[in-house]
Amino acid sequence: MMLPESILTRLWRREPIRKRLESHLTTTDKVICRLVCRDLAIKLVPALFQDITIRFRCRSLSRPSRVSALERIGHYIQQVTFVIAHIAETFLPPVIDAGSGREQTFVYIPQHQQGPPRSPKYGTWKMTDLLVKQYPPLFHAATDIPSFIRVLSCLKNLRHLRITCEGQPPSHRYRRSVVDYALISLRIAVEQVSLTFLDRLSLLSVHPAAVLYLQPNLGFGASPASRRRWSQIRQLTIHMESFPYREGSPTDHFKLLHAYLQSFPELRTLVFHWKGERGLSPLSLANEPCLRNTTNKRLRQSDSAQRRPDVELVNVVMDASQVASFILDHRKSLHEINFQDIRLRAGTWDEALAPLTRISGSARWKQYQTRERSVDVPIMLKPMAASQQSMPPGIHPVQRHCEALYSLATQVDEHSWGRPDHMKRQLPSSASRRR
Repeated sequence: MMLPESILTRLWRREPIRKRLESHLTTTDKVICRLVCRDLAIKLVPALFQDITIRFRCRSLSRPSRVSALERIGHYIQQVTFVIAHIAETFLPPVIDAGSGREQTFVYIPQHQQGPPRSPKYGTWKMTDLLVKQYPPLFHAATDIPSFIRVLSCLKNLRHLRITCEGQPPSHRYRRSVVDYALISLRIAVEQVSLTFLDRLSLLSVHPAAVLYLQPNLGFGASPASRRRWSQIRQLTIHMESFPYREGSPTDHFKLLHAYLQSFPELRTLVFHWKGERGLSPLSLANEPCLRNTTNKRLRQSDSAQRRPDVELVNVVMDASQVASFILDHRKSLHEINFQDIRLRAGTWDEALAPLTRISGSARWKQYQTRERSVDVPIMLKPMAASQQSMPPGIHPVQRHCEALYSLATQVDEHSWGRPDHMKRQLPSSASRRR
């Protein structure tokens, strides 16, 4: 029996009922519910369009119908995920002069506004002609900065921006691709549009060079006012593909990462993950032997000046002295440190966390440490229909041993080893330290 429209509307207006229903409804379910009645369709719009995903393609940002749709629902959107994947079409070959066969150097200068029809888009008419003929349409869409600005101008209430650009082959790490040009355009658009509520930024599965093109201070097309927008960010999450470092390897990507983290002076929460092989700590680069040069003092001063109340590092290799120095440098602002899958190259965790004892004046914080404990109990299930006589002679001692272990496990305190039906308990190995 179809309920009257007024009853459905009243039910949806009740916040406890609405939250409970929204937690059980998928996006497809919400779309179907909009067909029930007009009032319910209107009520579902904020929940349905609160979080959207934009996949970058040739006309995903310039198609008039999509821009018109964003203008209608843009004020409901609070979270956006830009997916700019590394695919075959994003690879850019060298620019070759067809007449001489020589490689041409392309110096990119971003254009924030649409220029006159008769002006070249890429510096000179010759370079513009070469790029139009040799580069794919996806490149020209990535350099269309006005289209990025039009899209973001529809998202006045944007609070959380997520960027993901996974899939870069290791052999392309020193080559610029369409993804990098798209990141430049996206960064400029964020700086140009008034996004007063933006306070969260997540870089999920990004390649190491991404921070170069997202750098507001030294990036392409940066201006003195570029850093103002990024100073709004309070929560920063970076999941970066690991860049294996060996002695004698280039360290430019570490310096770029360190410089990028200085672009957020009001940061309150920093979460950094290395994806793949363990990497160096981005918060202790000033103490790394490979970066001990004339700029070491400047790096240390800029890093210690940052306020970092909440920090989480995952899949990082550090020294005990680096951990101790970080705690001492940020002792006035540090609130929580979360270390997960951290390997110490030198020293012990007692040495690394010694400043906590000095700051607190006692070693009481050690009682909150978690230790990894596990127990393995062999289990052999006896068939119900089998009798003791039908079993092989060697089975009886094993069975009695298992029964004795099980009886012992049931007598152990539940808070220490878990419920009796749990034969194995593995406590998490991550260490969470609080000041």
